[in-house]
Amino acid sequence: MNDANKKQRSRGDEGRRQRPRGLGGVVLIMALLTALFVIVSRSGSEQQGSIYDFYRKLFNGQILQTTWAEGTVKVKYVGENNLTATMNVVLREFGERDAILVRDLLALPPIDRTTYAKEGVRGFLADVQEGAVTVKRAFLVTETRGRSAAEGDDDSSGAVNYLTAVVLQGQDTRLVRVDPVLSDRSVTLQQLRAELVARNVPVEDRPLSRSRQTLHIEEPNTALIYFLGTIGPYLLVLAIVWFFLLRQMRAPGGGGGVLSFGRSRAALYTKENRTNITFDDVAGIDEAKDEVREIVEFLKNPQRFAKLGGSIPRGVLLVGSPGTGKTLLAKAIAGEAEVPFFSISGSDFVEMFVGVGASRVRDLFRQARESSPCIVFLDEIDAVGRKRGSGMGGGHDEREQTLNAILVEMDGFDSDKGIILIGATNRPDVLDPALLRPGRFDRQIVIDMPDVKGREAILRVHARKVKVSPHVDLKLVARATPRFSGAELAALVNEAAILAAMRGKEAVEMSELEEARDRVRWGREKRSRQVEEEDRKVTAYHEAGHALVSMSVPELDPIHKVTIVSRGMALGATMSLPERDDLHLRRRKLLGMIAMCYGGRAAEEVVFGDVSAGAQNDIEKATGIARTMVCELGMSEAVGPVKYTTDQENPFLGSDFQLSASISERTLELIHAEIRGILDAQYKRALDIIRTQRQKLDQVVQALLRHETLSGEEVAAILRGDDLEEFRAARERMSKADTVTPVAGEGAEAKGIDRGRSDLGLAGNQGLVHP
Repeated sequence: MNDANKKQRSRGDEGRRQRPRGLGGVVLIMALLTALFVIVSRSGSEQQGSIYDFYRKLFNGQILQTTWAEGTVKVKYVGENNLTATMNVVLREFGERDAILVRDLLALPPIDRTTYAKEGVRGFLADVQEGAVTVKRAFLVTETRGRSAAEGDDDSSGAVNYLTAVVLQGQDTRLVRVDPVLSDRSVTLQQLRAELVARNVPVEDRPLSRSRQTLHIEEPNTALIYFLGTIGPYLLVLAIVWFFLLRQMRAPGGGGGVLSFGRSRAALYTKENRTNITFDDVAGIDEAKDEVREIVEFLKNPQRFAKLGGSIPRGVLLVGSPGTGKTLLAKAIAGEAEVPFFSISGSDFVEMFVGVGASRVRDLFRQARESSPCIVFLDEIDAVGRKRGSGMGGGHDEREQTLNAILVEMDGFDSDKGIILIGATNRPDVLDPALLRPGRFDRQIVIDMPDVKGREAILRVHARKVKVSPHVDLKLVARATPRFSGAELAALVNEAAILAAMRGKEAVEMSELEEARDRVRWGREKRSRQVEEEDRKVTAYHEAGHALVSMSVPELDPIHKVTIVSRGMALGATMSLPERDDLHLRRRKLLGMIAMCYGGRAAEEVVFGDVSAGAQNDIEKATGIARTMVCELGMSEAVGPVKYTTDQENPFLGSDFQLSASISERTLELIHAEIRGILDAQYKRALDIIRTQRQKLDQVVQALLRHETLSGEEVAAILRGDDLEEFRAARERMSKADTVTPVAGEGAEAKGIDRGRSDLGLAGNQGLVHP
């Protein structure tokens, strides 16, 4: 990156650091309020101590000097770490009795703690009984641990009991302290107290706390009371308004309040804050990776292209079906590019207030210009990029205003060439033409469903994250998952890992991968579903009819599995395994697919003389294939190679199969006749196959009722006349002899589960499920 770009980026970084976006203002206001509170709380008041704190310091001999002034005693004492400190004791708060007591005690010399330090209670009691000292007044003191002890009070051990007495010895009156001696427990403080009471000596119990906060009293701060009394109600009302009104108007799913509606919510990824996803984590879309690599290379080394006069594309649109890896590719770009990467969804621009979307677009590109060169990723751009004029609001529609702002920012008078916009959508047909023209989205990168090689590469990427058995053949798994997207393959590997863990295995094996494939595409087996024997028999004939027709039509893919075990919403399924990715669906194969769809209904009609509702999905799929053949693919000689469907769609209800309004009634009748002719011919074809091979149909049904699930090779063995039990035993012996367990026909494409529309627009539900 050249020096000019570095300086421009540094200026952009400084600009962002200088502008606090909401948080700085909140911190400043909180600091001002805290300072005001501290000033008011400290004004007109001085740190004051309680009479109880004074007694504690007096009884412990910490008081050095006292000064009296208007009902307040200023005390100088020895504090923590033997440092001298002062405090004020306001006597008027405790009454005349305590004031007199304080005066009397302060008039005495400092407390004597040494006379009875060795003999303790026993020695003091002996002096009292012998008359060596006369006790005038006594205080039984109990110092307990206060509330602040758990918070690190330096004086927070257990309770301490001692006696402080005013004694007369000769002509001197003094204070003495009597502490119990641990080695001498012959006389306790309670016995001493009883002796003094018997001699009519007034003894007071003085419970004191060693916490600096307990029983601590200060003079009321009149300034603070005045401030809270006048301003407090208004502050309370403002707080209620903020909580119940302004917070309710916050944008859903994002931060900020009313003042931040117009701000962009794009997530910023930088060189230091990456997504931890690189191009090595993206597989199966090599061509798309090569195209986006050019963008990353241009941003890393712009001089290489500038010397030839080339300029980087202004925008790149990623187009593909859901799950093909568009967002994953964008994450890889963010992880590889050494420039700022802004990521935002198209739905983040649309709000309840008109004009918010356009404001956020302007704010997003303003941030991007400050960080230029950079990349802006707009996920699901069809949320705001739909064709203008298709909405309900006309020119004042919020989405159209947002789209206009995007168009101007991408290629307008004030656009920046250092900003590359990457969009992602699975609906390119609904985007506005002005958005797709060169100069805005110069490139459209189509991300298709992965082929066999791509699926294998994707499986290897995801298999790195799990423990896979060495016997697993990912090539076979890739062949077994046609039309699987990258997201479905990722879910397949994850589901297989969960299955292996639930089964107590040390690694994922082929059986888990096959079961996971079936779960991802068709759902979990429902062996607990109660099915009557008659219903099982109908399901078995239905699925056997599908399998028999499929095995009899050479153009169709080989059968992989036939089952009457309920899975998902189906009571049974017939699955086939494509030998390769079929890019060209020929007319004969499409006709065979229709015949296969009718195989289940034909079997029911031949065996039971009646049909069930289980063929509903089959008929729908067969009709969809025939309609597409006649109206879109030109596979009808009578109608000819003409497209009779319309591309118009409802902007709110989506697209649907619709015939053009300009078709004449005669042509419409011809189209219906051709569709009906194709369907009738293939239904008759299925009936003929079932009637001709009725005995083989019964054999397949008997095996299905016994084993519930048959592989394609087992069905072929039954049709050849082989004994099924001997065939299974032979396969088991072969599997034990092999080092790698063969999984014949691993993976399958179910012809009877909903698969969506195929790449050529065919109705993809090729009805082989008996619901």
